[in-house]
Amino acid sequence: MSRRRRGLNIHGVVLLDKPVGITSNRALQKVRGIFQARKAGHTGSLDPFATGMLPICLGEASKTASFMLEAAKHYRATARLGEATTTGDVEGEVIQTTALPDVSFEHIQGVLAQFTGDIQQVPPMYSALKHDGKPLYEYARAGIEIERPARTVTIHNITLVAWQSPLLTFNVHCSKGTYIRTLAEDIARALGSCAHLVELRRLTVEPFAGMTMHTLEQLQQMHEKGSMQDCLLPVDVGLRGWPKVTLDHTQQAKFSHGNPFECHLGGAVEGRVRVYGPDGNLLGLAMLQADGVLKALKVFNL
Repeated sequence: MSRRRRGLNIHGVVLLDKPVGITSNRALQKVRGIFQARKAGHTGSLDPFATGMLPICLGEASKTASFMLEAAKHYRATARLGEATTTGDVEGEVIQTTALPDVSFEHIQGVLAQFTGDIQQVPPMYSALKHDGKPLYEYARAGIEIERPARTVTIHNITLVAWQSPLLTFNVHCSKGTYIRTLAEDIARALGSCAHLVELRRLTVEPFAGMTMHTLEQLQQMHEKGSMQDCLLPVDVGLRGWPKVTLDHTQQAKFSHGNPFECHLGGAVEGRVRVYGPDGNLLGLAMLQADGVLKALKVFNL
């Protein structure tokens, strides 16, 4: 088997600006192909019609992806009021129409303020949440409605960007698990109407605010110029909020074999930590327990 078919051992995080019209998995495979990477994963799907930041984890960075699913996110959404669709976005069929609300910019701002803090959301039928082992969207496509319990999500901030009837544009900073389609529908209901999303862009995923995103075309151009390292971020960049601990050579050997051991590190904080070796090399992720035992969560092969 050729090296190209096996893939290259490339490790790091790429911030993709996902284009409209493709699934997150398809975008992942395109990035993986450009880098010819052996392993890849992403940190949370965007709907096909949505664009914006999709962190792609290559090689050993894929071991950090599950931990980044907890991150808060920032979106800009545009909803069309007066029309509801089966999916809550432009990909569905119109199932309801209502009169457009005659409301001012200031009135909408007041309504949006009601959605800040912890709120209850009923997940949409067209979602990947599973019921009896099957994603809800499979039931929805078959015309079957499944009762879904409401879940608590957090809206840290929501601001009105534009209101030009029938289009309402807002920015939202929210916790993981927030469905912006559902949020738009709930806002429209509070305004005495219905709605569906016509545009959705993920502006950033924490902690990547202010970092540069790259389009598929830009990544391809970098590949052709041999400058791929310019867009490759460190393996643990998405977990830079975790405390860092440094081991000595003896401790490094124990950790690299996945063995828990008592580790008294002055000033270390109990909880999840990034683990480095004495030469500044990243070894993995671990849980530092209250009793001083360091237990490996992920061991990297870098």
